[in-house]
Amino acid sequence: MGIASRLKTERYLLIALMVGVIAFASEHAILEMGQTAALIAAAALIGTIILASMRVAHHAEILAIKVGDPYGTMILTLSAVAVEVIILAIMMAGESSPTLVRDTIYSALMLDINGILGLAALLGGLKHGEQPYNDNSGKTYGVMILTAIGISMIVPEFVPDDKWHYYSMFTIVAMIALYGLFLRMQVGQHSYFFSYSYSRDERKAEGTEDHGAEGSTIESIATIIVGVVIIGALAEFMSAFMNDGLKGTGAPIGLAALVVATISAAPEILTALRAALKNRMQATVNIAMGASLSTVILTVPVMEGIALYTGQPFIMAMTPVQTVMVAITLIAAAINLNDGETNAIEGMTHFILFATFLMLAGLGL
Repeated sequence: MGIASRLKTERYLLIALMVGVIAFASEHAILEMGQTAALIAAAALIGTIILASMRVAHHAEILAIKVGDPYGTMILTLSAVAVEVIILAIMMAGESSPTLVRDTIYSALMLDINGILGLAALLGGLKHGEQPYNDNSGKTYGVMILTAIGISMIVPEFVPDDKWHYYSMFTIVAMIALYGLFLRMQVGQHSYFFSYSYSRDERKAEGTEDHGAEGSTIESIATIIVGVVIIGALAEFMSAFMNDGLKGTGAPIGLAALVVATISAAPEILTALRAALKNRMQATVNIAMGASLSTVILTVPVMEGIALYTGQPFIMAMTPVQTVMVAITLIAAAINLNDGETNAIEGMTHFILFATFLMLAGLGL
């Protein structure tokens, strides 16, 4: 593929790069224009970040097909977590709520399991009926998410403030240990837990439609890395505009967290829905559940480490409403992902839980 053709293909990333340059040059001028201008600029940057995320998603999907599950979807979830961590670190450096990290992880969990998996299973079930996948993956993801979120976001409610540093250090070690073992399982001797053997006809159709040899594996990986870097740069300006634009507006406390979670999940949403509509539910389960696990198990130790280094602890213990919503979500997921097949009814249960989450967020809960 020639340079001109490559630039045309990656026009979304070029647009994102140009928007970043414009934001850098005009940041102070926009902030001086008032809250309305700042909100408009923040909305434009959010849209631009999502455009860049679409290219990241596309190349991650190419990798998923070239190297197969679970490696391709693992790359997608890790790139999404990288975006999330970068945005959170940038927002924490400014004027942010002490509950931003907690609310972002909670929002990401609701978005990944109830939003992405729910909508994908609903649409896929309406189109294909029952969609098969490897039930070992659902069970493994579920128990690890429950353990990770219990340690990092439920137990802290009972830890005294003067003991916070000790428990925080323990949490970092525990999350790293959990992820280390999970990664070994996912790419090692238990990798079959996260893959599903489709029929020859399905694999042939999938290869014909998606395996368009759009560049090499190295080019796809490089594009993902470049995309994540551009998104991180745009996020810095978005954070400044959003903080300035929302001051004194009475917007829900969790709005910024929901925006961060949505941005980081944008690549996953597109890829998961495409996979479900093509009857590749295993990829959807890996993306939705893997993203949830990666968000908790990787974001927590990084942000806890930053808090210990800066000496500014943040609140990780979930509110009672958040705890109840997480409990209902994980119980529903344990039941729905127990038999190796999803259907529209199971998808609808999760999607209604996602709608409930949005309703509660709108009420400021």
